[in-house]
Amino acid sequence: MQPDKDLSKDTNIAPNKTSEIIKSGLIYSLDDKPPVIESIFVAFQHVLAAFVGIITPPIIICSSLGLDATNTSYLISMSLFVSGIGTYLQCKKFGPIGSGMLSLQGTSFAFLGPILGVGTVALQGGSSPQQALGLIFGVCLFGAFIEIILSRFLHLLDKIVTPVVSGTVVMIIGLGLIKTGIISLAGGVAALEKNDGSFGSIQNLALGGTVLLTVIMLTLAKNRFVRMGAIAIGLTIGFVGSLCLGIINFSSLSQLPLFRLPIPFRYGISFDFTAFLPFVLIYLLTAIETVGDLTATSSISGEPVSGGVYLRRIKGGVLGDGINSLIAAVLNTFPTTTFSQNNGVIQMTGVGSRYVGFYVAGIFVILGLLPIVGGLFQTIPQPVLGGATLVMFGSIAVAGLNIVVSAGIDRRSMIVVAVSLGLGLGVVFVPEVFANKPPLFQNLFGSSISTGGMTAILLSWLLPQNEEEKAIAEESP
Repeated sequence: MQPDKDLSKDTNIAPNKTSEIIKSGLIYSLDDKPPVIESIFVAFQHVLAAFVGIITPPIIICSSLGLDATNTSYLISMSLFVSGIGTYLQCKKFGPIGSGMLSLQGTSFAFLGPILGVGTVALQGGSSPQQALGLIFGVCLFGAFIEIILSRFLHLLDKIVTPVVSGTVVMIIGLGLIKTGIISLAGGVAALEKNDGSFGSIQNLALGGTVLLTVIMLTLAKNRFVRMGAIAIGLTIGFVGSLCLGIINFSSLSQLPLFRLPIPFRYGISFDFTAFLPFVLIYLLTAIETVGDLTATSSISGEPVSGGVYLRRIKGGVLGDGINSLIAAVLNTFPTTTFSQNNGVIQMTGVGSRYVGFYVAGIFVILGLLPIVGGLFQTIPQPVLGGATLVMFGSIAVAGLNIVVSAGIDRRSMIVVAVSLGLGLGVVFVPEVFANKPPLFQNLFGSSISTGGMTAILLSWLLPQNEEEKAIAEESP
């Protein structure tokens, strides 16, 4: 169970040897065209596997910024709409853009921390929530060009971001978000700021704890369908429980239109270089993660994982990531990336046809054009959302640990991980340490990801390798 991608896989750019291609159980390969009914059936399974991961980041961001129900519903709708467009671009492949495989696009959790940081600083500076969104979308738009450019130089990235570095940053992403999950489980930012006793109430803890326990139990089930739907089922149980408690308010749904078209730059756009800096590293790491995810998709689909065709698909997929994140900023939503949930569905169904992705894209676009969908999910109480996301965020941290362990831990790696975690999480636990520093300094080091990520990269670059590591590096192509 992953929120947006299987971060536990090896993220090396250039595998030293060809992985074994998984062909067993594949009913429809990459370029086969399954019958319409079968395609729609498989497409809905992909949608159900990815749906919660797509809508959760905008819900968390909107709640933290204090946006009203109408704007929250709009951003959720645009996340679904852009995920549909991005999925179509990836699967269809237009020139060099797209992987040409069954690759789903969705809102990325990796950007959640920096986005919340930029939004919080903007609000503290006197900006309205809408103005904060304009700044967020501005830095995300310009940041997309980083990934677009990086897609042309992927063969060089493995010299910069090693598995120890990427695994450490993934751990920091998950551990840094756990605070957000706990706040939601206890009642959310609004309840915390009210200071009326509702934050951490028995009702909130019981409701969030029920969802948390449900997700844990279902994740351990033997049935694949149950495991894949664990978070969705947990949210449903929490939602029904909230209905019984009478804490869900549907009044905002009556204010929503029946149909909604995207409005480019609805919240305007602005840019601040100091706010932009933390996003540079995130776009770099997102490109690395996308390579690993697309490699897994290629292998599961019975396609090569080395050679010219493979490299073109990988470059096209990362380029598609950047283009889709740019489109997301224009259409008022947050950066997208390839999802890993679809790999599990491909294995389960035996359908690796990219044409199924067209149906997935169509479903997401239709859902995005219907505001009632976003409105319904906006009514989910914070404790219910927190109970589900806490597992998701924790799983990110564990996935990062798996990456580090798979690379092997020696004294040098231990120092890289230990110091990076210490500094990265330190700024989360004690943000006051930068309270009186210049804005440039606050934005650059105020994020756990940027602080920990830069520390990991610098230490991995500067610390001397032992003789065994040098030998391995010299043997690598």
